[in-house]
Amino acid sequence: MPQQPLAQVPVDAQWFWQERGSCREVDPMIFFHPQNERGSARAKRDRTATQACAACNVRLESTDYAVRAREPYGVWGGLSEEERERIYSRLDSRNYPRAKGDGLRVAARDIEMAISPRALGIA
Repeated sequence: MPQQPLAQVPVDAQWFWQERGSCREVDPMIFFHPQNERGSARAKRDRTATQACAACNVRLESTDYAVRAREPYGVWGGLSEEERERIYSRLDSRNYPRAKGDGLRVAARDIEMAISPRALGIA
């Protein structure tokens, strides 16, 4: 997997929240798809990762970081790669959200929908 370009990592990025994430208690492979994974297998793995994120006490920090860093890989804070790509495509690159909390602000509706009972397959 290619390394995240440092130019995209927010200058105020802090990592302490990762120590408290629910993701530390499950297999990290559920958050990142294997090469060529498609269809129902990918949807099932993404849903499993999103369920782990839904109950996480640092979910919003994870989501904010991922949106601000334009994180290309994995499920972060309950948002899949595809969900974040939809967010990125809506944003003006000249005014991209870089300050802490900006990722949450621009993606609030997407975040809410990602962890909804329907998205988690329980409604």
